Amino acid sequence: MSILSDLHTHSTASDGQYTPAELVGLAKERGLNTLAVTDHDTVDGICEAVLAGKELGVRVLPGIELSALEYHTFHILGYGIDPENPTLAELCRRMKARRNERTGRLLAFLQEKGVALTAAEVEAAAGGEIIGRPHFAQAMVRRGCVATNREAFDRYLDTEEYYQRVERGKPPVKECIAAIRAAGGMASLAHPYQIGIGDDALEKLAAELAGHGLEAIECYYPKHTPEQEAFYLYLAEKYKLYITGGSDFHGEKVKPDVKLAALELDLGWMTKTAWSGGC
Repeated sequence: MSILSDLHTHSTASDGQYTPAELVGLAKERGLNTLAVTDHDTVDGICEAVLAGKELGVRVLPGIELSALEYHTFHILGYGIDPENPTLAELCRRMKARRNERTGRLLAFLQEKGVALTAAEVEAAAGGEIIGRPHFAQAMVRRGCVATNREAFDRYLDTEEYYQRVERGKPPVKECIAAIRAAGGMASLAHPYQIGIGDDALEKLAAELAGHGLEAIECYYPKHTPEQEAFYLYLAEKYKLYITGGSDFHGEKVKPDVKLAALELDLGWMTKTAWSGGC
């Protein structure tokens, strides 16, 4: 069942530019048949997106992107999750609390660096309950401290000093996978290149995660090189993982160079997931 899909997108429920309904509208304009809304550590936008999808004729796959402990940029995507599952809800609650606790420490860190942001400025950039690093970046751009979101990350928000002094606590990857599976979903390793480890280490990691219930790997992603893509497809075949792909779309104000994808993917695995949008 090959249809045009983007299985990695973000809305205002986490750190995206567009509301869940607006995001589905953009998918319709792009000619997509299926859209996965995979906000960071929250399921708050799922029902709005599903209802918009029913109205517009776009299948919305309820998803999430969970941040894991073991590496700085280590994310697990979940597809077909039940947003009311108590195990997943409790994990999201804890992760939201850790994000909120981080806000004060990050403001102090930036103040020390000469960037005098206020909590109100960051909250205004967020526009919702989840506050992420992109919102700090947007607030810095608005204040004129940096020219772009990318500069904010390169100088302040994605440095070793940031990770050592400020970064929030995250759950182990096994807990992320277990929570997705408890919610009836399928877990996929997001943008493997971002983990920043060599091929041998990544293959070892993929084998280990498959043993803990990982069922897919995001092979198609805008920043994957052809060589990386080929290697991830090899891992999928060797470890019997499904293939997923997406744009990681946040909106042009957040990631100016990233547009919604229109990937022709085999989504036969969707029959495995437990929840299809009962909002």
